[in-house]
Amino acid sequence: EVQLVESGGGLVRPGGSLRLSCAASGLSFDDVAIGWFRKAPGKEREGVSCIINSDGSTLVAEAVKGRFTTSRDNDKKMVYLNMTSLKPEDTAVYYCAIVTKNCRGDAYGRWDQGTQVTVSS
Repeated sequence: EVQLVESGGGLVRPGGSLRLSCAASGLSFDDVAIGWFRKAPGKEREGVSCIINSDGSTLVAEAVKGRFTTSRDNDKKMVYLNMTSLKPEDTAVYYCAIVTKNCRGDAYGRWDQGTQVTVSS
């Protein structure tokens, strides 16, 4: 069974940093791309970043470019979202998911889990 489990969320002040983790199991990790998504109250779910595990290529949304980066550890089957200079508008539940077509296809994840990030003073 394919599993992606997010962790690392929390409450942080504006300007602070957090690192989210996505633990993957039950899949051929090197052969997939994994994306980070977020859903804020009253807003649609949006893509934040994506990484192609085979070569480490990444895509990052314009809204977080320069502040968020994504990385992976193929040996541990982990994907990370490193978030800096956090803003209140980054407050959301963050999810990781498999993304097809090298980050340009559909996303498959457990949208009922995720990890809450709250940016507030």
